Parts: sequence; structure tokens; C-alpha cells
Amino acid sequence: MAKIICRALTMAFVFLFALAMITLPECEAQPKEIVVGATISLTGPAAGFGEGGAFGLKAAVEDINKLGGIFVKEYNAKLPVKLVILDNESDPIKAGTFAQDLIVREKANFIVCPPLWPHLIASIATVTERQKVPFITYAGPFEPNNALREAGGGWKYTWESGFAIGMPAPPGDFRNKKGYRMVEVWMEYLGRVADKTNKKVGAFASDDPDGRGWYGAFTGIIKEAGFEVVGADKELGMAPLDTTDFSPMIRQWKANNCEILLGNSPAFWFGTLWRQCNSMGFKPKVVIAERAAMMYTDIMAWGGDLPWGITALIEWLPTIKAEGIGDTTPVSLDKRWRDATGQPTHQLVGPGYSQMQVLMDAIERAGTLDKDKVNKAIGETDMMTIRHRVKYDKFQFSRMPICFGQWFKTDTPAKWDFKVIFSQLDFYPVQADPIFPLP
Repeated sequence: MAKIICRALTMAFVFLFALAMITLPECEAQPKEIVVGATISLTGPAAGFGEGGAFGLKAAVEDINKLGGIFVKEYNAKLPVKLVILDNESDPIKAGTFAQDLIVREKANFIVCPPLWPHLIASIATVTERQKVPFITYAGPFEPNNALREAGGGWKYTWESGFAIGMPAPPGDFRNKKGYRMVEVWMEYLGRVADKTNKKVGAFASDDPDGRGWYGAFTGIIKEAGFEVVGADKELGMAPLDTTDFSPMIRQWKANNCEILLGNSPAFWFGTLWRQCNSMGFKPKVVIAERAAMMYTDIMAWGGDLPWGITALIEWLPTIKAEGIGDTTPVSLDKRWRDATGQPTHQLVGPGYSQMQVLMDAIERAGTLDKDKVNKAIGETDMMTIRHRVKYDKFQFSRMPICFGQWFKTDTPAKWDFKVIFSQLDFYPVQADPIFPLP
């Protein structure tokens, strides 16, 4: 009898153990949250971009969690989002290392970053491609970013949003019109003031992927439009990131009486260049400083009245007609930024916010956290975000609308305001007449 009872108990134990082994994975398979990692430039030369983008990313996560999280059909439940941010200090090596840490140590399901410079994106993409983790980011100009994509062998898990410098959208694409290419915005604006100048141009660029990509594209386009680019054949105006003496190129621009100065560089690089231009008496009538003049904290670092009249493209403004999460609108998101920081509008808050919108939408449509299925859903994205409509093309790039702005001096505590002076899109209304020539 005892043997029978012992055998029965043994069989019962084996059955319960087997049952536990069957059900245990189901319990472990349902996560408590979705972990999203981001390696952002909160310090270093790209910090002006990172601070606004990070704010937008955090605001989107707050809005998602306020609604209970992201619904995942596989678990028939809403899962809250845990955002883990690491400061890469604007260093591409740290950006890649931190991406690895986010995936391996923090167990990030996905990597979502606000606007980053091209070489930082490439460093992160190298890691996410190896780990097969979807990476959604805002990239800025298409051409240098796509060159890095091709150099990396083509990225399957990396999805970028931004604008094109000169490459048109494919035939039939809804963005195959004015307002989506920098060259059209720049050239139409320059065309309006060209007859008031001698059409002699000084072109500058920092020798990094973004600057070099711009210099190669724009100097040719400007020459074809009838402008004379002084020293373009010798790459006059191209200089390393650590350059501190710009006097040789300034002398040549001044000697050739260049009345237009335009280019692309980090803010600190241009700030040094522009201070030396002023000290040497070189005063062009038009100055376009892409990347350098886009962020309030960046232009404030130049000091004095140096930002007055400097122009650059605008990525996002609260006046845009677009959609946030829940009851958040571009206007309310901008107010959250202003109230939190005391700063005027930061044009990368919206682009940062929009990246989380894309991920949220892709997860809900995929109905799972399976990385390959979510990656496929990202590729099928076609939605309105707070930045505007996102739809990826064959390059896994979504072109976004842009307009043109200029820094105006004000009597407010902030001192400077960046206003739209030229737009080709009805959802980006012009806010002020251009300052011409520069003060």
C-alpha cells in the first residue's frame, strides 16, 4: 500500500513539475514594461540638438504612459514604457558603446533617439544592426546619412526621418513638391535677394560627414544657379572641427567682396568663424548657417549681437498642423518646453516626440514585441505625427517638411526669437519679413 501511495505521489509530482515547466515560460514571456533605450547628446558640441530632442522623447513617453501604455495584442494588455537615456557626450564611440549597453545590460527592446548628427547615428546603427534591434531616429539631411548607410552595407533595422539636401523624392511620392528639399528652400529665398547682391558667395563647412556632404552638394548647385562660389575648386571654407584660426579663408572672401556667406557646421565652429569675420571687418549681406544657427542655446553662446539676422532652416514649430498623443498638440508641447526651461521654442522637441509616436504605432500594429515583426511594421508606417506625416521610402528614410527662419533681436528676457521668414508650405505660415541686409 505504501509503495502504491509513494508511486502515486511521485507521479503527481512529476505531473505538477511538467505542468509548471509548461506554464512558467508563459508567465515569464509577458513583460511588465517595454524598455526603450536612447543614447543622446546631452553634453558636448551636439548638446544644443540633444536637449530639445530628449525633452520631446520624454514628453511622448509621459503621454503614452498617461494612457496606460502601448497595447500589445499578444498579451491583450497595455504595457507601460520605460525610457532609459544615456548621454553619449556627442562622442560617436560612446554612442555605439552605450547602444550596446542599452541592449545587453538594460534589456532595451528597441532604440529610439531624437535628432542626432550623422556620424553618431552610424555608430549606433552599427550596433543595432548587429543585434537586430529596430532603431528609429531623426537624422536631418538625407544625403550624408544615406552615404553612411551605404558604407555600412545597408541597414535593415535603422529607420530615419529628416529632409533632403537636393535629391528629389521618387515620382508619385506625396513629398515630391516644394518644401521638402533644402536646395529649393535656399535657392528660392536667395533668388529673391540675389539682385540686391553681387552674387559672390563664400561657402564654409566643417570637415565632418554632415558638413562635407553639404559642401559637395551645394557648391555645385549654387554655381549652376548663376552664383560665383569663391575658391570652391580648392574647397575654400572647408576646415577641420578643431580649427581656431579662420583668417586665411576670411581674407579671400573679403578680397573677393563676397556678399553672401553660407554653409554647414556645428555652432561652436561657426561661432568662432563669425566672431573673426566681424573682427576683420567682413560683413556679408546674407548669412546662412545650417546646423550652427538652429538652436537657441547654441546661438546664445556666441555672445553679443552675433546671432542678429543669421538664417537657417526650421524643422518644427508649434504653428504646424499636426497630431500628438492623447490631447497633446504642437502648441501644448511647446508650452511644456517653455514652462520647463524658460527658453523660446526649440525646433527639435517635435521631431524627438515624433519618434516615439512611430514606435508606438508600429508595436500596436504588429501586436507583439517580436523585433522582426515590429521592424516590418515600422517599414509599413504611414501616419501623422506631431512633426508631420511619416512614411518611409526604399532607403528607410522619411522626408519631412522644412521652412526657413531668421534670428530677430527682441526686448524680452530671452533676447532672441527665431521666426519663419520664408515658407513654401501652407502649414508653416510666414511670421516676419526678412532682415536684409544684415544689421
